[in-house]
Amino acid sequence: MQELSDKDLLSQYKNTHENKLLGELYNRYLHLVYGLCLNYLKNEEKAKDAVFDIFEKLLNEINQHEINYFKSWLYVVAKNHCLMALRKRKSEQKNHSLYSKDLENSMELMQEFHLFNENIKKEKVFDSLEECIEALTKEQNICIKSFYLEKMTYKGISQSFEMEMMKVKSYIQNGKRNLKNCIESKLESK
Repeated sequence: MQELSDKDLLSQYKNTHENKLLGELYNRYLHLVYGLCLNYLKNEEKAKDAVFDIFEKLLNEINQHEINYFKSWLYVVAKNHCLMALRKRKSEQKNHSLYSKDLENSMELMQEFHLFNENIKKEKVFDSLEECIEALTKEQNICIKSFYLEKMTYKGISQSFEMEMMKVKSYIQNGKRNLKNCIESKLESK
């Protein structure tokens, strides 16, 4: 199984539903998922729990999606899981804060609401970003995800996807412009 590509493992899993195939695929990126969770959650135990939760989520959701690049898709799933956990934690903290504060702390509470609203604005930007990335052309999508999410070089993208290097640069430049326009459009309409 170790010599199979991500795409082959994923294809075999979708045909057979053998969990060991998905387990092998997930194990390839387990350390990256853990690092991402630790970065977002800032707690080793919560990050470990999130890694297991994400695997359970994969078991339930992987057949519902058309996945071309497992590593990129897994990154988005893991990031979204962590963001939801942070939202839940913030919500719980906010609720506790609302019930436990007295009148002397009302100014502090107002400040928290302001920060909460700022976070909502940032979340809207991130939600719009994900939608806009998916709306890019296939080539722009591949190049943007590879360059920014996977930290690949122009040369690496060019070789991996058999594209001319100047085309890769062009797809990234045009993709960035299209993302900016799309996000601005979505935020104005919300």
